[in-house]
Amino acid sequence: MIKSLDPRITREQIEVNNTIEPLAEMDNWETYEVFHQKKRGDQHVHVGIVHAPNAEMALVFAKEVFGRRGVTANLWVVKTANVFTTDYDDADMFENNDSKDFRNAGGFKVMEKINKFKKSQKV
Repeated sequence: MIKSLDPRITREQIEVNNTIEPLAEMDNWETYEVFHQKKRGDQHVHVGIVHAPNAEMALVFAKEVFGRRGVTANLWVVKTANVFTTDYDDADMFENNDSKDFRNAGGFKVMEKINKFKKSQKV
């Protein structure tokens, strides 16, 4: 394990033989999306990105950048490449149906069943 004067890094229990390959010239680390949770039970909120060689270091960087100020209960990091999005061409999937027929009881044929049941009970 990496021993550091910073307990936050030691707590991550990163292996010493963790393979971080040196970058070639003009090469970049991957980007990770960071999600922050203020307190347990709250939803995680996207707060930004970090560049890191692997997920463990992304978490350390995220704690340094987004977790050291204010209250933090939890952080998530997700590779940006693993985030799936919709295409702008698929905008019609978000259109709303202005007709609210499902809210009206008239759309359901329950009264017919109730009346039929009442008739069968009278016999």
